[in-house]
Amino acid sequence: MSENQKFSETPPPATAASPGKTTASAPAKTPAAAKPARGKKPRARRSRYTRAELHALFARFHAANPEPQGELYYVNPYTLLVAVALSAQATDVGVNKATRPLFAKVDTPEKMVALGEDALRDAIKTIGLYRNKAKNVIALSQMLIERHGGEVPRDRAALEELPGVGRKTANVVLNIAFGEPTIAVDTHLFRLANRIGIAPGKTPLEVETALEKVVPPEFLLHAHHWLILHGRYICKARKPLCERCLIADLCKSPENTTRKTGKAAKKTD
Repeated sequence: MSENQKFSETPPPATAASPGKTTASAPAKTPAAAKPARGKKPRARRSRYTRAELHALFARFHAANPEPQGELYYVNPYTLLVAVALSAQATDVGVNKATRPLFAKVDTPEKMVALGEDALRDAIKTIGLYRNKAKNVIALSQMLIERHGGEVPRDRAALEELPGVGRKTANVVLNIAFGEPTIAVDTHLFRLANRIGIAPGKTPLEVETALEKVVPPEFLLHAHHWLILHGRYICKARKPLCERCLIADLCKSPENTTRKTGKAAKKTD
């Protein structure tokens, strides 16, 4: 997410042994012992790591990058909000190319409304879904002027009321602009949380909630930056670069090639 791409990754498919589930092509009964008791919800999946392991993991991220930064260009809370809104289903690099010249002239809601939707659309036409995004940016700018005196509110509910702003965007703004210890779950973070088992979840909200519970408080402010950057550049979707991973010896992912190498070496010995 990229850091600020709109989450589009589908949740991991249910396993064949999901309680009470059958397939259309081959109906099958689930053993009674595998079914959860009536009136009780299946137990949520837990982190694969102990508190000590989690502390060690985030301590390494901190040591390597004490003050991680988002990669979207912005000059104030308003331009950050606009940049994050524009970055849905787009890369940070692509968004920055369009917004650097835009923000040099337009850095307040008032200036954006004065610019107008047509001119804004032309300025961001290299970004995916630019027509709808231009419409939303003008609308959210007008709302900021009318309801918040032209200022970006430091409140998640108020942010989510703005056109084109969802929970992830609100969390990014609260974290970067206002220093709130929020966690913005993008595609990279969602994949990473499930792959290494730090905070398994079927939806971005489940992962966000799980991370808030397991990340040591002293690391919570920067946690989502570290995880997003790690997922973007090291623990990549198609081929994780385990040989370059600074937490490889702590990682409990089945895809951890350094662990597989270690097991193979032991068998050879």
